[in-house]
Amino acid sequence: MKYLFDFFLAVSLNGLSYFIASFVLRNGLPIWQALIIGFSVVSLGALTEALGSPMWLIVLVPFPVGMFLLYSFLQVSIPQWLLTYMLTLAIYTVIHIPMSYFFDFHSLIPAWKLS
Repeated sequence: MKYLFDFFLAVSLNGLSYFIASFVLRNGLPIWQALIIGFSVVSLGALTEALGSPMWLIVLVPFPVGMFLLYSFLQVSIPQWLLTYMLTLAIYTVIHIPMSYFFDFHSLIPAWKLS
């Protein structure tokens, strides 16, 4: 049950980082599309982990999926997409730090345990 809760929390926080980045840059990514990206990225990471892959691969594999889905949903120029993606990663990292440190929640970036 805890794994399922952590999974949905990771999807929500991941999707929220995409949504906030898009909101800040006024790209207009709807929350449901941000959650689709979050679900896809977290699911792929969880599947990679379940297959017993090394940690570097678990962290690396979801990146292209998130990048592709963001580009597909935004339908903006490549520089605007890249800026949105970089801001997403920054927000994602900022969210991960307190979640990991205060709540012992490492599912956002499994290889980066801060607490």
